[in-house]
Amino acid sequence: MNIKPLADRVVIRMTEAEETTKSGIILAGSAKEKPQVAVVVAVGPGGVVDGKEITMYVSVGDKVLTSKYSGTEVKLDGQEYTIVRQNDILAIVE
Repeated sequence: MNIKPLADRVVIRMTEAEETTKSGIILAGSAKEKPQVAVVVAVGPGGVVDGKEITMYVSVGDKVLTSKYSGTEVKLDGQEYTIVRQNDILAIVE
C-alpha cells in the first residue's frame, strides 16, 4: 500500500535515534531524544493552498530537518511515517 499526500503535504520516515553518545555512553530508551532528521518518502503536488500558490521544494529521497513535534504519525504495513506540511520542514540536510 502506498501513501500519496495531497496539496502541500510531505510523507517522511524518521531516522533512528542515537543509541550512544559521541563519548561512547549507551543511552536508555527514555533518555533518547526524538530524532528531527527524516527521509522524504512521498511529496504532494503543491498547487493552490489557502489561496496561495505553493511550490514544492523537497523531493523523494531528500534528508530533511523537521520541527520537533510536527505532523501526524501513521503506521502502514508495519512501518511508521509522519505526514507534515512543507512549511514544517526547516531545512534539507546535505
